[in-house]
Amino acid sequence: MTDMLSVSRRDLLKRRQKLRRHRQMRILTGVWRILATSSIAGGMFWIILGPVWVITTPGQILMRSGNQLLPQKTVQRLLQFSYPQSLWRIKPAAIAQSLERQPIIAQAIVNRRLFPPGLNIEIQERLPVAMIQLSLKANATNCVSNSQVSSKKVTSPAIPCSQSPKGDDINLIDASGNLIPWEKYTAFNPQGKLPALKVLGSPEQYRPYWVPVYQAIQDNSLNVMEIDFRDPTNVIFKTELGTVHLGIPVVQLDQKIQRLREMGNLKAKFKSGEIVYIDLQSPDYPLVQLHQ
Repeated sequence: MTDMLSVSRRDLLKRRQKLRRHRQMRILTGVWRILATSSIAGGMFWIILGPVWVITTPGQILMRSGNQLLPQKTVQRLLQFSYPQSLWRIKPAAIAQSLERQPIIAQAIVNRRLFPPGLNIEIQERLPVAMIQLSLKANATNCVSNSQVSSKKVTSPAIPCSQSPKGDDINLIDASGNLIPWEKYTAFNPQGKLPALKVLGSPEQYRPYWVPVYQAIQDNSLNVMEIDFRDPTNVIFKTELGTVHLGIPVVQLDQKIQRLREMGNLKAKFKSGEIVYIDLQSPDYPLVQLHQ
């Protein structure tokens, strides 16, 4: 009986020692894990904030428009970036929004680049389709003289003298009606091709119907050199046929454009400059005014 009690006590003592060692191992393992995790986190924190992951020069920022890599001077002008900056503290979404506020940029995508550290930026430019002339002065080459419109048969007002713009008063416009300042576009894209189409008038006047008018011209492949929006009741095209009066652009626009397209054969019937103007304000009853 005494031997059995002695064995039981020894077994109990061994079990207690085993449990104590097991508990100590668990504590040591937990402490080791905490230390290891802290070391890794500290190392990562040091790596992230270390000098390796810092943008220090404009050369670390690559900006592309399509397949074209933009020069560093253009990148600096668009970003207004201060150096140095931690790669991880930069907010790509904020940079993209800042770029899209530029009148020449329609869309921007900004991503961090780890190796080598820097930024990759993809932008989509706004493409101008016409030049807007705001401040104008007389130019006799693009106007109809008083003697040409003195005939009683003239039912539409003659186009007023076209006027040549000052450099400071030219803007550009894209197909969606977004205005692009001349100096912004030429600074961003000095080798860019300027559009041949000219637009006269204030953008505030024709903004509501710029898109349908321009889209109709494109859809029908019309050769229009100039659009005069200065009189909202009578929009005037300058075409290869001559001057065309459309009247109010939102009224029967499709019919007017279609009628103008059908009249393309007038080039073969009349000599250049023989047509004073074409009146399409009533597309069912077009009028061709000739020099007398």
